[in-house]
Amino acid sequence: MFAPRLVLVLLLSVVPDALAVPAQLPLAVADTRPARKLQGRFLHITDMHPDPHYKLDASEKSACHRKKPKNAQPRSGYYGMPYSDCDSPFTLTNLTLNFLDKEWTSEIDFVIWTGDSARHDNDRKNPRTTDEIYMLNRVMARKMEDVFLSKGIPVIPCIGNNDVWLKNIMLPGPNSVTSEFSSIWRSFIPFESYQVFQRGGYYSAEVIPDAVAAISLNTMYFYDSNKAVGGCEPGEHEDPGNLQLDWLEVQLQAFRRRGMQVWLSGHVPPSADNFFPDCYVRYTELSLRFQDTILGHLFGHMNADHFFFLEAEHLEKYPRKKASASVDWDDPHSESRKGLYKTLLKDFEDLPKTAKNISYDDYGVVNVSPSVVPNPYLPSFRIFAYNITGSRYVPSIRVENERTKSVGHCLGNISDRSCRASKWHSHPDSPSRTNRLWTPLGYAQYYLPKLDAADKNHPPKYKLEYLTFPVSGLHRAGADEAPWWPIPLRHLPKSLRNATATASKRAPYGLVDLTVPSWTDLAQRLAKGAEKKLRKRFRRYMYMEVESA
Repeated sequence: MFAPRLVLVLLLSVVPDALAVPAQLPLAVADTRPARKLQGRFLHITDMHPDPHYKLDASEKSACHRKKPKNAQPRSGYYGMPYSDCDSPFTLTNLTLNFLDKEWTSEIDFVIWTGDSARHDNDRKNPRTTDEIYMLNRVMARKMEDVFLSKGIPVIPCIGNNDVWLKNIMLPGPNSVTSEFSSIWRSFIPFESYQVFQRGGYYSAEVIPDAVAAISLNTMYFYDSNKAVGGCEPGEHEDPGNLQLDWLEVQLQAFRRRGMQVWLSGHVPPSADNFFPDCYVRYTELSLRFQDTILGHLFGHMNADHFFFLEAEHLEKYPRKKASASVDWDDPHSESRKGLYKTLLKDFEDLPKTAKNISYDDYGVVNVSPSVVPNPYLPSFRIFAYNITGSRYVPSIRVENERTKSVGHCLGNISDRSCRASKWHSHPDSPSRTNRLWTPLGYAQYYLPKLDAADKNHPPKYKLEYLTFPVSGLHRAGADEAPWWPIPLRHLPKSLRNATATASKRAPYGLVDLTVPSWTDLAQRLAKGAEKKLRKRFRRYMYMEVESA
C-alpha cells in the first residue's frame, strides 16, 4: 500500500520538477489517520528548552552546568531551578511529557507546539553548536511522536528563535535549517506540505479533517531580531516574510472557501515590539480580514502569561518603534519584561470604555502561553476546550455582508499587495465572535509549584493554576444531552468538582467563552481597575507568583 508514495518520493528526488505543484496552492490528499472520537480539547505547549549539560547542585551563574561557585545559593534541583536563568533538565521535560501521556492523551484532539526545543546560548564556556541544536530538536520530536502521534493525535510544531544557530538568525530558504527540520518533523508535516516547508519553514495541516486546520508560521522571517531578512519591505516580493504572508493569504482564502476554521500558531508573538513594522501591519491586516475564519492566535517565546489585541487602528496609525525598543525576551531580568503588565493595562485603557461603543470587527486576540522551562518562572502548559456541538458557520459570499477596508498608511510602508482595498470577512455569527461549532470555550493552565523542594524520590506534581471559565460552566450535564465538561472532573481540584460551587480564586475571569467580545470585555474590566482582585490575579498569573500556603 506504500508503493505509490515511495515511487513518488523517488521520482521527485531524481526529477524535482516532474510533479511540481504551485507552492501557494494546498494539495488535497486523503487523510489516512485512524478516526478518533473528538474530545473538544487540545494542548498548547511551548518553550521546553531541554539542556543536556544541566547538573544537579550547580550554580545559576554557570547556567546550572558547574558546581562553582560552591557558595552560590540557591542550587539547581533535580527537576530544575525555578525563577532562574537555567534551562530544563531532561528530568523535567520527561516528567512533563510523561504526565501528559498518562493523564491527558485520552482527553485531547491535537497539540500546538510553539518552538524553542533547544537550550539557550547562555554559557560562554560551553557554547551551543548546530549539531547540538538539531540533536535536541530530534530528541524532543521523537518524544512527541511517542506520546501523541502514536495515538493518532496530530502535533503542529513551530520553529523557535533558539532552534537555529546563530540564535535569532535565519536566512531565506530553502536552506540547511528548513532541510534539517523537514527531516526532524517528517512525521508531523503532511506530505503535500513538504515543498512549501522546505522553502520557508511553515505549513498548514488539517487537525480535524475538512473542519479545522492549524497553520504553523515561521516567525523568524517576521522577527525584528533576525537581521538576515528584509522585514516584509514594500515591493520586495522575494523577501521571505512577504512570501510567507502571500502564502498565508492563499491558505486562508482556500480554507474559507471550504467553510473551515483555522488556528494560527508560531513562536514569536505578532506585536509591534517583536515584528518588523511592515510584517506586523501585514499580519494584522490578514488577521482582521479573515476574522470569520481564524479561531485564534497561539504563541510562545515571551514566557509570561498574557493576551493582547491586533487592532484595525494600527493599520491607520502605523505603529513604528525605535530600534532600541527591541526586547531580548531570553533575559529574565529585562526591564521591558517587568513592565509588560503596565504596558498591557495601558493598551486596555485605550479600548472603548463599553461594549456598545466597540466594533468587534476591528479586533483579533493573541494568546501567549508561559513555558515549560522554569526560566524565569515555573513550568506550565495549557489545555484549551472548544465547542464540538452546534451548527457550522457558513461564510457569507454576499458582498453586502462584508465590509471593505483599506490600509490607511500604505505609501512607502507596506507591500503593495496589502495596500489594495480588500473585503473584510467578519461576521457576528462566526465562531470567533459567538459560541457555536469550533468556538474556543476556555482553557485550564497547569503548573509545577514547589519545584525547588522536589528531589529524585519526591517528584513535583502538576496542579491547576487557574481557569478562564466561570465555575458554573465547569458542569454541563443536561437532561437531554450526555454529560460533558470542558475540563474533566478528575483534573479539577476537589473544590471545583462540586456542581454547587459558585466561585473560586482559580476562576477569576469568568469568561463564558474565548470569543473576541469575551476578551475585550475582560480587557475593559482590567482597564477600569474597579475589580482590584482581578488585576492582582492577572499580574500573579503573568509572572507566576506562587501564593504562600
